[in-house]
Amino acid sequence: MKYSPRMKVVIVLMLVAVLVALAGAGIFMLRKGSDPGSRNPAMARALAVRVGLSVTVFLLVLLAWSMGWIQPSGIPISA
Repeated sequence: MKYSPRMKVVIVLMLVAVLVALAGAGIFMLRKGSDPGSRNPAMARALAVRVGLSVTVFLLVLLAWSMGWIQPSGIPISA
């Protein structure tokens, strides 16, 4: 089977993008608006981006595993 180290880099970059979107949502949440009870559309958008990226990463990992681009290393079992 073919091994693609580039696929691991793509997955790691996507996970970093998920964390950046989550941090952005946190920043928007902590920013004080004019009305404390109002909802921040930027925070909702950042969270929606995070969810979309997370689903994309999950599907990408499944695709890469099924195509043989990445292989699970597993945890060695000592006897």
